Amino acid sequence: MSLRVFRCGAVSVSQCRSETGSAAFFAVLAVIAFADPHSAVHEYSAAASSGTLAVVAGASLAIGKPFTLGIAKRTTPRELWGLKPFIRTNVVITAVWTAAFAVTAVVLAVVAHAGNAHSPAATLVQVAGFVIPMVFTVRYVAAVQAKVGAA
Repeated sequence: MSLRVFRCGAVSVSQCRSETGSAAFFAVLAVIAFADPHSAVHEYSAAASSGTLAVVAGASLAIGKPFTLGIAKRTTPRELWGLKPFIRTNVVITAVWTAAFAVTAVVLAVVAHAGNAHSPAATLVQVAGFVIPMVFTVRYVAAVQAKVGAA
């Protein structure tokens, strides 16, 4: 008998595994945070989190299943899911998110190493690490849709 904690919905098995891997990492991080609030891991948790997201996103690209596919499929008609432009759009978006997560992880590690892990600068780095790829995603999808609409 198995216990299903969440349902992956309209995503592939590989995407579900990446979501499960991310959830496992964050669960372990939460256990460490509660078990030993003064752990050295605490100072680098933001960097480690962004690094984990970069690895998960990069791995999804490496296996040819960009992690953004599951999100995109929620708002895209099923008949477009297998088309090359749809897949390519998600490869580009996932690559940008992967790069953003990786850069954020490195910058947060440097900030933490300098003793400023919980500073306003660290917060700004984290916010930028999500806002920049989010804005890119919205604009890139709009550009792709406009290009398809013009064709």
